[in-house]
Amino acid sequence: MHIVLIEPEIPGNTGNIARLCAGTGIDLHLVRPLGFSTDDKHLKRAGLDYWHLVKVHYHDSFQEVQEAYQGHNFYFCSTKAAQPYTDIAFQKDDMLVFGKESAGIPEPILKAHWDHTIRIPMREGARSLNLSNAVAVVAYEALRQLDFYHLKEIGGGLRMDK
Repeated sequence: MHIVLIEPEIPGNTGNIARLCAGTGIDLHLVRPLGFSTDDKHLKRAGLDYWHLVKVHYHDSFQEVQEAYQGHNFYFCSTKAAQPYTDIAFQKDDMLVFGKESAGIPEPILKAHWDHTIRIPMREGARSLNLSNAVAVVAYEALRQLDFYHLKEIGGGLRMDK
């Protein structure tokens, strides 16, 4: 499974998402420009000592991601979508795409892939969830549907803390 962040702006969010990727074995794709340096102390602090467990891919454009991962299902998470993320039957090589904190996924990308655009249901008047929370919600639903196969493949078993 893959998480794609298009032009993330806040280092703490990306650090939290990297920590989620470290704990689950999900690949992280960062599409430039980034709103911070990857050496940023806030980015490193949020990921703590998990960075060595994260497979990070850097891309200069979203088009580059699409070309490199042809044949994969792409799902675009947006507050503008009508289809809830829970209606999707996720597969293990899916690409979960999220936009930058201030503006979301660029409109031309959403329009080009509207049939694969999903949302997290929220109450009327609420703008959106924090990016790292939204990524966690969708990623864990996908992993749950797949019986947490990533954790079984990378860790020799599913760790369940008591």
